[in-house]
Amino acid sequence: MQSPQLDALLDALLDEPASLDEFWRRVTASGTPLIEDWRDDSRLVTFLWRGAARSTRVWWGLDIALEQLPGTDLWYATRVLPSDLRTIYCFAHDAADGLPADPSGQGPCHVDAFNPLRQYFEGEPGDPDDSDAWLSVLSLPDAPAEPWLEPRPGVPAGTLVDAPLSPPVSVYRPAGTPTEGLPVLVVFDGWIARTAQRIPTILDNLIAAGEIPPLVALFVSNYAATRDDELTPGSAMAGFVTGTLLPWARTELGAGADGRANMIAGVSRGGLAAAALALSSPESFGAVISQSGSFWWPGDDPGRLIREVARRPPADIRFYLDVGIFETHPAPPGDGPTQIDVNRAMRDALRARGYSVSYAEYTGGHDYINWRRTFADGLIAVAGVHAS
Repeated sequence: MQSPQLDALLDALLDEPASLDEFWRRVTASGTPLIEDWRDDSRLVTFLWRGAARSTRVWWGLDIALEQLPGTDLWYATRVLPSDLRTIYCFAHDAADGLPADPSGQGPCHVDAFNPLRQYFEGEPGDPDDSDAWLSVLSLPDAPAEPWLEPRPGVPAGTLVDAPLSPPVSVYRPAGTPTEGLPVLVVFDGWIARTAQRIPTILDNLIAAGEIPPLVALFVSNYAATRDDELTPGSAMAGFVTGTLLPWARTELGAGADGRANMIAGVSRGGLAAAALALSSPESFGAVISQSGSFWWPGDDPGRLIREVARRPPADIRFYLDVGIFETHPAPPGDGPTQIDVNRAMRDALRARGYSVSYAEYTGGHDYINWRRTFADGLIAVAGVHAS
């Protein structure tokens, strides 16, 4: 399927080569990508770029190769996409696969220069391998609302302080509530969870609205060089959480004493680690929020944790799992099951053993632009005032 506006351009170019410049002025003035009506539940989306390259693709939340219009420097690709899609992307040229380091719209990987919607990922201080990154945001007309992400007038912000622990841990305390007796929420990838995912603001808003009771959140940093090792089931990180972090919270904050009320959360490898830790330590955690959990792990024995569910004695743990409908690429090492398949399999395995599982598939990919919105859904599902 091709954009009607591109079809019109092709016809015009037969008689007037300068019509390309006029087309480019028009579409860039209104913003890219070009979005056109298609059907009630979908849109025609055309990604456009002008420049010299051997190859060009849209990459990250989507993976779409662009074609070069013969005899021109215009690259394009049109796809029919769900009208409720929200995702992040960049342009990558000549097999480059890095993330854009700035919002300039230049370089081997860069944002869409004429799309004003962008997501900034600030590198974590203290992590030499975590650099600033920028990505463009594609948000189609029916993309879901994000009601919990922005600070609300009259809602006091909780406090964030660093704990004297290693790895680094940042502690969220709810505004106006003593921490004594509160449950604990442990969140992996703590820096990006605080910044890009905006979890402290989400907590402020949900608590103020009465959707969830007050809680203490412990944001655990996972540096890039050691993240995969730390967020592997059975790693030393599990011992740190249960043997150091939770005892520290009980002693210093008076929080987390009731294991069934505690929660643990993570995305991707963090979702895998969160689920594995709760299953192995049900006395410490009564709820899991796993977003796009990497349940394909390990690469040489895919789905090991899924199979372990059937072998473990069932425990009183509530689960929230979600995954994007575009997470259909084979998992590492490249020939494994897809992320969506393993999340469905984990859901089914948990339910077969009697666990309470809330499950959602959102219209998007493997990205924080969706996880930041659905995190509130996960919290309400496992810790909300009406959660069982």
